[in-house]
Amino acid sequence: MPAKNRIKTYIENGYYHIYNRGVEKRIIYVDTQDYIVFLGLLKFYLSPLFNLPHPLAKNGVDFNFRIKKTFHEEVDLLAFCLMPNHFHLLVHQKNKNSITEFMRAASTSYTMYFNKKYERVGSLFQGNYKASLVLDDNYLLYLSKYIHLNPQHLFAGSDPVEYPYSSYQYYIGSKKAVWVKPSFVLELLSDKRLRRIPLYKDFMDLKDNLKILPKELIID
Repeated sequence: MPAKNRIKTYIENGYYHIYNRGVEKRIIYVDTQDYIVFLGLLKFYLSPLFNLPHPLAKNGVDFNFRIKKTFHEEVDLLAFCLMPNHFHLLVHQKNKNSITEFMRAASTSYTMYFNKKYERVGSLFQGNYKASLVLDDNYLLYLSKYIHLNPQHLFAGSDPVEYPYSSYQYYIGSKKAVWVKPSFVLELLSDKRLRRIPLYKDFMDLKDNLKILPKELIID
């Protein structure tokens, strides 16, 4: 069963569904550049190459804090989806406090970028992010599906492969990156590597209604 997201339960080698949305449910990704910058932050903080340019520097933000670390040895990103006013991340942390530090770095960086671009001040996100501890492999599998189907709330009947701001294309082999690790979920389907992608596609096509997922794992 999942742990309640309002009382975060952090453990070593834990799996979490992380989500947050804009304050007052406001749009947090206004245009294509905003999506690209947020994804760039995920890439920066989860890649092994420390000499990657920070997305804020590339977008003209004079940030007054120093990036002291990346989290590629501490946090694994299993799945993601960015929607206009919220985001979903499915992650694995190796150390007890890794997610807290990772989310602080990514959220602060993006808020600085967004506030400068749109000439605003104050919080961008609706309080602290929510994190549900996932203790069941079956929930991990269904959570990845729930996350990848999120765009259908905007575009009914759309094909998840057509949505550019989720990890689905990494799951079916169309894209590859060291900072996105679908193998954590795909390996749940088969111990034979060549069977995993076809099985995941079939799993995505199943017309189940995701009621297996407890409400604590799904954003309000």
